[in-house]
Amino acid sequence: MAAQCVTKVELTVSCDNLLDKDIGSKSDPLCVLLMSSSESKWYELARTEKVQNCLSPKFSKKLTLDYYFEMVQKLKFGIYDIDNKTVDLSDDDFLGELECTLGQVVSSRKLTRPLVLKNKRPAGKGTITIMAEEIKDNRVVNFEAEARKLDNKDLFGKSDPYLEFYKQTETGWQLAHRTEVVKNNLNPTWKPFRIPLHSLCGGDEEKPIKVECYDYDNDGSHDLIGSFETTLTQLQRGSRTSPAEFECINSKKKQKKKGYKNSGVLSVKLCQVVKEYTFLDYIMGGCQLNFTVAVDFTGSNGDPKSPHSLHYISPQGVNEYLTAIWSVGNVIQDYDSDKMFPAFGFGAQIPPAWQVSHEFPLNFNPANPFCAGIEGVVEAYRVCLPQVKLYGPTNFSPVINHVACFAKQALQQTTASQYFVLLIITDGVITDMDQTRNAIVNASRLPMSIIIIGVGEADFSAMEFLDGDDGRLRSQTGESAMRDIVQFVPFRQFQNAPREALAQSVLAEVPAQVVAFFNAMKLSPSNANAPPAPAAAL
Repeated sequence: MAAQCVTKVELTVSCDNLLDKDIGSKSDPLCVLLMSSSESKWYELARTEKVQNCLSPKFSKKLTLDYYFEMVQKLKFGIYDIDNKTVDLSDDDFLGELECTLGQVVSSRKLTRPLVLKNKRPAGKGTITIMAEEIKDNRVVNFEAEARKLDNKDLFGKSDPYLEFYKQTETGWQLAHRTEVVKNNLNPTWKPFRIPLHSLCGGDEEKPIKVECYDYDNDGSHDLIGSFETTLTQLQRGSRTSPAEFECINSKKKQKKKGYKNSGVLSVKLCQVVKEYTFLDYIMGGCQLNFTVAVDFTGSNGDPKSPHSLHYISPQGVNEYLTAIWSVGNVIQDYDSDKMFPAFGFGAQIPPAWQVSHEFPLNFNPANPFCAGIEGVVEAYRVCLPQVKLYGPTNFSPVINHVACFAKQALQQTTASQYFVLLIITDGVITDMDQTRNAIVNASRLPMSIIIIGVGEADFSAMEFLDGDDGRLRSQTGESAMRDIVQFVPFRQFQNAPREALAQSVLAEVPAQVVAFFNAMKLSPSNANAPPAPAAAL
């Protein structure tokens, strides 16, 4: 009998006295959460944000996972000093780790343990603290906030302000959210942000909330501009035309300076509690995930007849392409009622004219590129492989734009009924990067996610650039992606891991991306009792 998820648990992580691996500054730590599979292989579940120049970080990003009472869920918290923008952690300094079980964390509620190195020796005086909290409430609080006349903490230029929100707990104040930094501005307006209600105040609208405003410094010595305590009830009293205003008080400055009034005023223009539907709400409400596969047939893969080729089908009947298709497809096919999947190839010369195509159906039927189930996709790939000539270049944009056309049609939906997931499996560097960036930025406004699995040993740093939610991805015209829709994973990280580990990693962000899109569009789940909506034809 399959284990039953008891609840969702939110983990808050902080560290103290980390090793300092940087010369001239402090470590820039990030925490990665891994789980052990039944075969005792570790695979990544989630990671926090990076905290700049800090040996005692408090990570604001929460780590959420399902808790199974009847299972021993082995966890590993790894701390790394991040010095580049790549997803791969192998080139980052390791600061220590902790192995434990989720049961230990849940039963302790607050677990503090020393960090150890790979040889199990102490990682200096470093410790990690993990706090667990059950998620019982799926409401969120949407905020719009700005400030005026903040104190200037910089000798040259102006302050770079950001906000931190804290929830009061039995053990003290717990960081709930950290906004982005607004550079060189004493009258900042922050981008709209959201905080889960349970993270902000545990669902109690009268529970104290602390808000702190800081001036960001690159060396990690952020200066407190001012703070105040309030409640959700008070925060909700404002509107865009008449904001709720709060004086930021710096207690040290107040003690020293006669006639001190405040260090600036925070205006909350929007503080709105809304129900946020979950991924399961949408799926159980009838939302279909329309799954499309795109396979790289460029010449850099090598001659399929050669055992050294990535397209070589071994005597066991597998290669990295087939493994990726099976791993991801077997999971996602359960969310598509008709299980008919379009499958395309790109970068090959195809019969009869032998012209290069970057968007050809694996079954060579443009009028009906659908394959019956994942088995059908695999069979179409096997049949197609000996009929094409591997060529190039590696262009992603045609197949992204192809799927985006149908995702754009789905914008007309009045309920959350259609979402598109494109799986691209490739061995090399993108040759139409500018067009691909444009395509992804456009697709970020559509009900669509893109999964990229890199096979082979190529340098995939360009792929990792596409996979980011820090606002880096822009089109040629400078337009920013509305949301992060790309998940990139190099297959080599999972060569010795069970198949489900690869699927779990590459699909980890899809539920959140589905929820983020439908919430942004204010679309509710369809009627759960109604028959599923038909998938749009590709």
